[in-house]
Amino acid sequence: MKNILQLSDPNVYASFVHAPVLHPLVSIVHYDEVSPIHTSLNNYGVYALFIQPEFPRHLTYGMKMFDVSDGSILALAPGQVGGKEDSGERVPVKGWALLWSPELFQGADWGERIHQYRFFSYFYMDSLRMTSAEWGRITQLLVQLRHELQESDDTPALRALIRGYIQLLLEYCNRIYLRQISMEEKDSPDILKRFHRLLMDYYADGKQLEMGVPTVGYCASELAYSPRYLGDMVHRATGGTAIGYIHSFIVEKGKNLLMHGHNVNETARLLGFEYAHHFGRIFKKATRITPKEFLGK
Repeated sequence: MKNILQLSDPNVYASFVHAPVLHPLVSIVHYDEVSPIHTSLNNYGVYALFIQPEFPRHLTYGMKMFDVSDGSILALAPGQVGGKEDSGERVPVKGWALLWSPELFQGADWGERIHQYRFFSYFYMDSLRMTSAEWGRITQLLVQLRHELQESDDTPALRALIRGYIQLLLEYCNRIYLRQISMEEKDSPDILKRFHRLLMDYYADGKQLEMGVPTVGYCASELAYSPRYLGDMVHRATGGTAIGYIHSFIVEKGKNLLMHGHNVNETARLLGFEYAHHFGRIFKKATRITPKEFLGK
């Protein structure tokens, strides 16, 4: 199993890269001051925004590998895994990282809104690409927030101020996200995005515990298409099949559950399988290893 840094609170990461600890619930890292650093593959128990002019190549995000566009923001949420495993070498990094505990927004009505930001999803496989003007405004907000943390004691008033800064930063992120989605919709079929959302909502609502693994027939009915038409559209967009798309979605969720301490039987049940070996067969077909081999057991 890979060496993973467990980010149970935001200052675990600050300590790992030797950045100052400024607040129990928030960490701001200015990479220019601590670079070069060791990279890390992180298991997130916190929210995080990485704002960098250039990212290391071949990052892991949701157990997939991808490269981040330069001048971008990468957003991660509790329960996700992302980053790059430490190779033993220090690498030069510039820009910023902002991490905060979910506790910061507990009891606040606005805390519910964070779950509506789709750019935190594993299935939005892209970074948020900033314009030069957005880079300037966002980094200035981070500079101002760090000054507040350096100069003020931890009080309810300071926490309210911190929440205000984070809210503003997330609204900037959402504006970038909506702009990118608007541009991508010209080239991507809407049906695929609706298919994504249907699968995400199916598991978010716990339907798999009652109805089992989602089927092509169910998804087609919910999208008001025939199974044949849905299959044709998915094939046109991805080159694969609708059932293959569902299985890929399930395997990624399965990896995440396994990484977070669930055994194979528990993972299969939480995904909606009646029998664990059905999950194991799908998992091995997608990854060429069994769930137990994935865990290194």
